Order: sequence, then structure tokens, then C-alpha cells
Amino acid sequence: MTAGGRNRSNALATEADLIAAAATLAGCREGWTAAERRLVRDLPEAPESTVLAVREELAEGGDPLGEAFCRIRSPLTRRLRGAVYTPGDVVDAMVSWSAGERVRPARIVDPGAGSGRFLAAAADRFPSSRLIAVEIDPVAALVLRATAETKGFAARLTLEVTDYRGIRLPRIEGATLFIGNPPYVRHHDIEKRWKDWYARVAAQWGIKASKLAGLHLHFFFKTMAIARDGDYGAFVTAAEWLDANYGRALCRLLADGLGGTALHVLDPAAAAFPDAAATAAITCFRVGRRPPNFRVRAVKTRESLNGLAEGRDVPWTEVETAPRWSVVVRPSQRPSAGQIELGELFRVHRGQVTGANRVWIAGGHARDLPETYLLPTVTRARELLDAGGVLADAGVLRQVIDLPADLDELPLDARPAVERFLCWARDRHADSSYVARNRRSWWSVGLREPAPIVCTYMARRPPAFVRNVCGARLLNIAHGLYPREPLTEEATTALVAWLGTNVRLDAGRAYAGGLTKFEPKEVERISIPDPEHLSATAATGCGVAVEARGPRPSKSAPPSRPPPRQDSSAKVVRPRHGNTAGVSRRRPPPPCPSPFQGEGTRVARPRPNGPLSRVRERDRVRVSGNDAPPQPRFAEES
Repeated sequence: MTAGGRNRSNALATEADLIAAAATLAGCREGWTAAERRLVRDLPEAPESTVLAVREELAEGGDPLGEAFCRIRSPLTRRLRGAVYTPGDVVDAMVSWSAGERVRPARIVDPGAGSGRFLAAAADRFPSSRLIAVEIDPVAALVLRATAETKGFAARLTLEVTDYRGIRLPRIEGATLFIGNPPYVRHHDIEKRWKDWYARVAAQWGIKASKLAGLHLHFFFKTMAIARDGDYGAFVTAAEWLDANYGRALCRLLADGLGGTALHVLDPAAAAFPDAAATAAITCFRVGRRPPNFRVRAVKTRESLNGLAEGRDVPWTEVETAPRWSVVVRPSQRPSAGQIELGELFRVHRGQVTGANRVWIAGGHARDLPETYLLPTVTRARELLDAGGVLADAGVLRQVIDLPADLDELPLDARPAVERFLCWARDRHADSSYVARNRRSWWSVGLREPAPIVCTYMARRPPAFVRNVCGARLLNIAHGLYPREPLTEEATTALVAWLGTNVRLDAGRAYAGGLTKFEPKEVERISIPDPEHLSATAATGCGVAVEARGPRPSKSAPPSRPPPRQDSSAKVVRPRHGNTAGVSRRRPPPPCPSPFQGEGTRVARPRPNGPLSRVRERDRVRVSGNDAPPQPRFAEES
């Protein structure tokens, strides 16, 4: 970098500095949006030395304004709008691929243009093409105007400062190239109206789309909606759609009208998104012209992208029948002779999600609740990582409040405390979270029965497999392994030992920064020695002794827990799975005073028509037919 470049980096220290420099470089304000004009109102001009330094670096092929934007705004702030900028070598590889296609684009569209990295590179390759940039952030739009003016393609650029999902493209003669990095925003931050829009657009192609999809999938479907046969494109996105259920909609779109041609998945170490923990996938397509084979490649480094020209051709018949597309890119090794998949012996289920941990993880607010409904639960992955292979003491765990779905099961003497707790929980909107609204009864977390083996599933290391001797429940930070057939204690111990030393990171899905995630199905696909081999080697401590297997039971969920006894005079003890010896009933000290104590606190009294009977009648989830839940209120007392 030149000395001027270093001075420029120091000078652009705030967003105001960035806006001033971009506005000066952009020049004429004709065509600016009202939002852009508001940004520069009453803003002093940038120092001439700063403007000269930025112009010099832009002329040398750099992106000083985009780099300053990423430096000034934190990754967390930018991720709210999916503003993760693409490294230059990835941009060059995608533009090189587009230049190698048989058609030349009459128009180039970047749906999330940012500082203009893709359009600047494409403008050099296609000097006669019209350029359309779509960017929702007015600050980034000003940066793009400055880049276009300095690099000399402003005259053929149309900049739309709006949401890509709302644009219209006029018809033209010739092909349109769609290229860029669609913003990655998780579904939690997408408005309901846009989720509904996404479902409607997907339905136009007969595709049922999950509303849990990220924003980048919305952009694929919008592209299909405005493209015509003969158009083509390449998008770089986070690669998690290859494995996620919501990604099946995009798989179908690429297999049909969008015309997928190639998929290049970068190794997490390549860090295509340096400030985001996500693996990158580059998807190439030709609208309406799907080739007979789909080219796939696992790319080790960004330098080896080579214009996206390499890869392995896979017949579409194989691609369309794959359970997930990541196994097409990186085929999993089948169990060798003497091995089986773990899923032949176990069902793997993720732990339960509460919807509001601050309410359902017991603290001072649960002090008066009966111990029956306070269940020792693994709430942090660290509790398993530190267990050393055996989780033996439930007393070191936090407790989760798990009330029965039918409150008529409550003993009479438990009802006042439960009534006070539920009123407190409603005040904190525990009944209105997405999870609570989709439960049978919002107040019943529904923890699964204890699994004899539990494991972590997301870390920068292989999963930690642990024997659940104390019968702890799980939140959704861990998986439970439920045997399809009975295992002896010796078999469980030996299997945990084998898994703890033999499972490798490459069995899961990797993200940038070395983070690896194991979904339940990926755990079930782990290869382990078959029962015959393990039984033969168990005596030497080298294998797992598994009982002889009979007919496999049906794949039903683990049995639901029995209701507590109704004898209010006796202490209710919840049945536990497996060995409960040595289980401590000690509760951890509450982190805060009970909200039900203190002067002025109103204490509810049990009565047939009390708050519970009035409130929960309208909270009951509506279920059609014979599946309607029992009335969530106390029975009338005589």
C-alpha cells in the first residue's frame, strides 16, 4: 500500500469521514435518493489529501472505501443486513466464469452490490454491458457511486437503493448476467411479510418453501422470477443450505427452471467470508438450460478456484436423489467391512428448546415450585466437555421447569406456587414466543426422557460423547442417543470410549473459523465397529460388547414421561431412565431473589376460577379433531 493509502486508512475513522469522502468522489448528485441526500446534509467536505489517496488506491484496483466501511461498522452490525463483502480473488473467479460462457451479457445485475466489487470487475470484462446495482443501504450506495465515478463506469450504471425483492427489470434484447453475493440474514431477522412473499413466489414453481430460509434463498427465487431463458449467473452464499431442510427448495429450483450448472464449496480454512463463521458455496446457473450433469468441486483454497472451470460431473439423477447436496460435493465414505452406522443402534435427537431460557431455567423465580417439576438438565455444552466421559452428579447442573401439559395432574398443594409462577411467566411474555405458541401447552417445555448417551454437536473439536449416569435431561445444545435395542452398561461404557477417541471432525459440516456442527443424522451416519467385531474384542478392552440384536423396533419417539403421582401428601419422585444411583437432589442456589417475596407482592390463592382457569383457556393451542389437548385448568372442586 502506498503512503497515501496508509494516510487514507487513518483518515477514514468514522462513518461521517467515509460518507464525506464518498460524496466528494461521487461528484454530481443527480439521481441520488432522498436517503443519500440526508446523509450528506450539513456534512463538511472531506480533506483533499484523503480524497486523493482514496482515488489513487481505487485506480490501482483496491477498494479502500469498502474496506473502511467494513472496518467502521462491526461485523455484528453489518450482519443485520447481511453486509459481508467478498474477497477479490473470489470475485475474479466468478467474473472469469461468466466471461467463459458462450453468451455475452447485454446487462449485468448485482442484487446486493455493496461497494461495487463485482460490478467493477464485470465492467472491465464487459465494457459494453449495462450495469444495474441493487443496494438497500444508502451509505453503501454512496460508496458504490464513488467507486463507479472513479473507475469510469458511472455512465452505464443504474443504482437502485431498495430491496432486491421489490425491483422490476425491463425487457431487453440479449442475456442478463446475475452475479454477486446475496446478503445472508437468518430467518429470525426477516419480517413475516417477506417470509409470506417467499412462500408465494416459491409456490409459483410448485415448490413448498420453508419460512425458516435465510435471505439469500429469497434472492435466488427473486432472480428466477425476473430472469428469462438464456440468462445466467453465479452467486456466492453461505453453504449451510446444502444440508438444511429449508435448502431443499433451492435444490429443486436449481434442478428445474433455474438450471444449476455447477457448485463449488470452499474449504472452511479458505475463509471466503473473513468476518463471518460460514463456509462459502458458489452456485452457477443457466436459466432454462440445465445441462445433463451437475459439476461439483470441493475447493481447498481461494487461489485454486481457477475461474470455476474444474470439478467432477455428477448426473442429475444422482444429484436429485441425494439426501443433502453436501454429500454430492464431498461423498461420505461408506462403512467398510466390519463396520455399521451408529444409527443402526441408536436414534439421535436434539435436546429440547425452551423458547425463553430466562424463564424456564430455574432460578429465584422457581424457588416455590415443587421439586418434581425442576429437572436437572444439561444447559451448556461445557458441562459435557468437562464431564470426562461420565455425567454422574446432577447436583452440578441447572434445573429446567417442566410442568405437565394437563394441569389437572398437579397435586392440590402445588397449585398456588404454579399459579403464581405462570402469572409471572406471562408478564415476561413466555407464552408468546414462537416456540411457546407452537407447543401443545405453552407452559410445558416437554423435555425428553434421559438418554443413556449424550453428546455435544457444535465446537472446534469432535463431539464429546458422555454416559448420562445421573439421568439428566437436555436442552438444544446437545444430542441424546436413544438405543433401538437394549445395551448393557458395559456396552454403553465401551461404546462411549470408542466414540470419544475415533470420531473425526470431517464427519460433520464445517464452518469458517474451524467450527464444526454435527446434526442428528450426521451422528447417526458415524461408522462404528459392528456388533460381532465389538463382541469379539470387548474382552481385551479394544471394542464394544453389544447384546445380540433382535428385530428392530419401530422408529417411534422415546416414551413420554409418566405423570407425577396425585397423592399430595407424599413427595412426588419423577421416574428416571437408567441408573440413578448417586443422584443428588441438591438444587443450585438461586441467582436472584424470588419475585414472589417482599412487601407489596400479591400472592395468588388456589380457587376454581382463579387466574389459571381464566387465563389458560384462551392460551390453549387449537388442535382439530380428537387431538385437542385436555382443558388446561384445574378441575372443579366440590
